[in-house]
Formats: sequence, C-alpha cells, structure tokens
Amino acid sequence: MVRLIVHGGAWNIPEEYHPAHVQGVRRAIETVYPRLKEGQSALDAVEAAVAMLEADPTFDAGRGAFLNERGEIELDALIMDGASLDFGAVAAVQNLLHPVSLARRIMEESEHCFLVGAGAQAFARSLGIPELKPEELLTERELEFYRAVRDDPHFKPHHPFQDGPRGTVGAAALDCAGNIAAATSTGGSPRKLPGRVGDTPVVGAGGYADNRLGGVSATGWGESIMKVLLSKTVCDLFHTHTAGEAARRGISILATRVQGMGGVVGIHKNGDYAVAHNTPKMAFAYAGEDGSIVAGIESRLRI
Repeated sequence: MVRLIVHGGAWNIPEEYHPAHVQGVRRAIETVYPRLKEGQSALDAVEAAVAMLEADPTFDAGRGAFLNERGEIELDALIMDGASLDFGAVAAVQNLLHPVSLARRIMEESEHCFLVGAGAQAFARSLGIPELKPEELLTERELEFYRAVRDDPHFKPHHPFQDGPRGTVGAAALDCAGNIAAATSTGGSPRKLPGRVGDTPVVGAGGYADNRLGGVSATGWGESIMKVLLSKTVCDLFHTHTAGEAARRGISILATRVQGMGGVVGIHKNGDYAVAHNTPKMAFAYAGEDGSIVAGIESRLRI
C-alpha cells in the first residue's frame, strides 16, 4: 500500500486559474506516484512532488512566489521524516528554485534542523546549490499584483477574499515500507514584511509526519495556523478519529479558536486520505486505490 497526496494552496482561486491549478497538482501525482509504487521512499516522493510544484509558476512557491514589501521573493520550506521525526526547514531564502531540497539537505547534512536568511543562503552555496537571478523566479502576474497593492494602505496580506490566488504547495506520502513523510513550500503572503516567516517551515504548523499517526501538510493564513500547530493537531487527532474527521476537526479548531483560515491534506497511518479547508477553494490531488488520480478545487466546506 502506497499513498501520495498534494495541495496547491488554500484560499481564493479565481476561475481563470482553475485549470492551471488542477493540471499542476495532477501532474505532480502522475509523475511521482508511479515511482512511489516502484519502491521510492516517502521522503523522496514528497521532495519530488513539492519540487515539481515549486517549478510551476502557477503556485506561490519557488517560481511564481509573491513579492514582499520591498519587491523581493523570500522562500520558506519544510520536510519531515515520520520514521525518525527528523526534519529540515529553511526560511527567508532568495534566488533558489527548490527550497524544499535545501530543507532536506539541512536535515541530512548538517547538525541543525532549521536555517534562515543569510545563514541558510551560505549553507546552500557550500553545497553547490545553484542560485537563480531574481527575475528567473518572478512572474509577470506577481509583478503586476505587487504594483497594484504596494501603495494601498487598506491592503492586508491575509485578506481572505482578494482576487489573486494563494498557492503554497505541499505533499504527504506513505511508502511501501510503511514510512510517512510530509513537505511544504511557500513564497509566503503578498507584500509581507521582509523577514516574515509564516507557518510553512515551522514543524507542527506547516507540516508534520509521524509513522505512528500519519502525515499532514497545511496551507492558508500562516499566522493563525502557527497558533494552533495545525498539522500536528490533525496528526494527533488521527489517533482517535478517521482521517476525514481529524482534518475537519483540525480546521474547526483553526476557525473557532483563532478565527483562522486554511486547509490541510494528509494521510492517516492506515492509508486513508484527509482533505479539509475553510477557505473558498483549495487545489489538491491524490492517487486512488486503483491508481486513478483525483484532482480538483473544492468548494468552501461548512465546518
């Protein structure tokens, strides 16, 4: 039994962006799931799936990420191994297409779990990870959006119903050895303060994996997700609830306790998938029992 589920962000996704979001998450499953069935590890699978989504300019991760208040792209990512509870995280790095891969190198090739800013950048250079020119990560869509909002005194980075899409990306996987992994990557919120770090690289908030429980990747309004450690909360709920019930209950806690908005995808240790959100839309895809792929953009759920 192997499982793979991905998301392409939970917030508002205008109708004209629906096809690109669905195609993007579907492509990640189509590409990575066959390798997982052939024996690829859960860690390799979530890294590969998230890397594909980072390279897709549709999403707010890697290429296509939002610009901060200074017009720069700062990226965050997390990867976690449910077998050992090891994790690697990176925040506020620039000019890297695949921060999720840097997060994994931090986990496996350093004595640390979490590096940020200039220190993370220096570690990436020491590993020979190539840096791109800023314009290679920038899309015309995000540049136009930044120009439209940079001087608007009423703009809020977490406004839930703005026209632009939100596209943090993430994945959870269960491999043939029974190991579970999760990964999440983002460019953060639009016009954020330089140096702002949201939930994505925070273990237990943006993602969590434990072979004894399951794996979860979260997306949405990061400041609220961190307050309830949404991914760890859902994983803990796997112990006493079905996959779907745990995800819905986690989102209910997010909404009622801190008035947050977001979504989760996950895999229960028994192999059942979990999908829930309280945002207008969320792009997601997963592989079915027969290898078929389910991909879509859910309507707002009533919790």
